[in-house]
Amino acid sequence: MHASRPPLLVIYTGGTLGMVETPHGLAPGEHFETRLRNALKSLAPAQRASLPDFDFLATPRTIDSSSACPADWQSLAALIENHQQAYSGIVILHGTDTLSWTATSLAFQLQGIDKPVVLTGAMHPLESRGSDALNNIEGALRFAALPALQEVALYFAGCLLRGVRARKWQTQAEDAFTSPNYPLLGEMVDGLPVLYPGRGLGDHQRGAQRFELPDYRALGPSPVVRIALWPGITARQVGALLLDDTVKGALLEVWGGGNIADDPALIEVLAQANGEGKLVTAISQCPYGRIDIGAYAAGQGLADAGVMSGDDMTPEAAMTKLIHLLAKPLSDADRKRQFLTSLTGER
Repeated sequence: MHASRPPLLVIYTGGTLGMVETPHGLAPGEHFETRLRNALKSLAPAQRASLPDFDFLATPRTIDSSSACPADWQSLAALIENHQQAYSGIVILHGTDTLSWTATSLAFQLQGIDKPVVLTGAMHPLESRGSDALNNIEGALRFAALPALQEVALYFAGCLLRGVRARKWQTQAEDAFTSPNYPLLGEMVDGLPVLYPGRGLGDHQRGAQRFELPDYRALGPSPVVRIALWPGITARQVGALLLDDTVKGALLEVWGGGNIADDPALIEVLAQANGEGKLVTAISQCPYGRIDIGAYAAGQGLADAGVMSGDDMTPEAAMTKLIHLLAKPLSDADRKRQFLTSLTGER
């Protein structure tokens, strides 16, 4: 790394990469900074020499990825905001189960950031034979040292994905993450990080407001529900979730290009929720492609009920964006307008 540039900051939150084998199975291990620096010493001399310098910071408590919630996203964003000015880039080590959810939420909270924030994890613990952890961490460090990368990204198995476009797609394979509706931001090529031109946010978010850190805790534990349609779903079943007083928004996963059953009672429930000021959006159950509400007669009811199009957003992006907008002091009209606007390359 060039001597004049500040170091990176590595933030360790927990996850499989930091676990160790015990008689009772994998368990969180201690002293991860020491273990990480020792592992990096095992790289070839040329690789070690070209690695960027970094400081290390562990979160006050280990985050169980499968139990992570909006309050954890908020705490992590605040931690980044408090430290980022002293560093040229940030690397976040995180469990894989909700890695894409955390990356997506951070993208909304850190809008306009002018440096790399790269999240990574591993399918195997750092010291396990044949583990992917060291390669993922090394790649994340190398991409986080590139000033041209100015957004929240997710690095895994040689590929750099836009954080707000990424999804975990495999339960066991090491190339566990995919970006179904946006091309890769970059890849490792012959051991070097390569950013693909014209795909990053650096040019698109110049002048954007820097950072939005609303209080997610004020919304309660689950202000947004996720409802995937199934054949035979009833208005009563949808209403039981959507019309609950604690629910402020909902993500509907509908058929194909934006279709829903021809059921007036179901459309009435959606219209009632919209009338109560709840933010309701729809995406397709198909992982690839976008929806076009109203293009087919079977989707006209969604448009009539005021359901917003989620375009080609991931479920992670749609839900975390709803949570983010609900936490901001906005009118219903402004929340809908911002949802339908691409804030950080999510649609």
